[in-house]
Amino acid sequence: MFTNKISSYCYLAKPCPLLLNKIQIYTLIVDMKSYLRIQSPGMQLVLFMGLLLAGFVLSSLIAAIFLVANGSVTLGQKSFDFSDPKLVNAFKSVQAFYTIAAFLLPAIIFGLVTFRYKSLYFLGFRNPTKFNFYLFAIALMFVSVPFASWLGQLNEHIPLAKWMIDTEKDAEQQMTAFLKTNSSKDVVINILVIALIPAICEEACFRGALQRIMINIFKSPWMGIVITSILFSAFHMEFAGFLPRMFLGILLGALYWYSGSLWVCIAAHFFNNGAELIAILYYPKLATENPSVPIYFAVASGLLVWGILYFVKKQSKMSYNTVYEFEELNDQNGFLT
Repeated sequence: MFTNKISSYCYLAKPCPLLLNKIQIYTLIVDMKSYLRIQSPGMQLVLFMGLLLAGFVLSSLIAAIFLVANGSVTLGQKSFDFSDPKLVNAFKSVQAFYTIAAFLLPAIIFGLVTFRYKSLYFLGFRNPTKFNFYLFAIALMFVSVPFASWLGQLNEHIPLAKWMIDTEKDAEQQMTAFLKTNSSKDVVINILVIALIPAICEEACFRGALQRIMINIFKSPWMGIVITSILFSAFHMEFAGFLPRMFLGILLGALYWYSGSLWVCIAAHFFNNGAELIAILYYPKLATENPSVPIYFAVASGLLVWGILYFVKKQSKMSYNTVYEFEELNDQNGFLT
């Protein structure tokens, strides 16, 4: 094991292990955690939240300038005519830009600042140890639909403040306009803007960066996953769907933790959003209404979700020590290629 540690680390450090004396070997072992420029998870959180705030502010400002410059809106305009295809297309372009600038870029910058090398790898952009994690991910999204819908029904009984209701109505009006399609081209654009781009950008942000920080702060994978999922749902500012979105975040967080790969939860997120888009094409009411789900369907769905997560956990090699502690080098913590 000791020899494996030295040879693995020397792959990065370059000098031949046979030429190292005891002092050099000790220095390499002590320096194994030097892949982090910022050691404290608290400071990592401060950095990331600062980047996230800057991303929101700057992307909102640039988006507003773009909409005014191309004549789509005027300064001070509070209501929009979403029956105008030109306006809807402009908003879709802005939505795609905003998602990338507000979620993906802060995560990438955080990775570049925090990690000395392999920043994308440490953010989770690596292949899972087993391909069947993808199959588990798709199955999990499929069987979770009844339980998520039941949570949506439960969410409707939570009283909301007036500003929350107004925000919800504005978002609902915009999304309804986005989902109207007149051609296959519109369907492809919607899948790109509403399904694929958010899946990549939001997972990099919330699972790749924020969840990693939260688990390290609380020293508990599930505590970090739940806290991140609450923030994931809150950042969407769509309060009528808070509980089902938080539930989705928990599932995606668990998939990332157990698989060790952001691609697995990106695939699950994309499948979830894409399937919802396709379903709305045939049942438009799904865009604004939660389907009624009998309690026994919800219970069965919950049990299936638990069962799949159990099998995912059994297949996993991940643990807190393999991700955050490097007393032993392994193929999960990023030192082995």
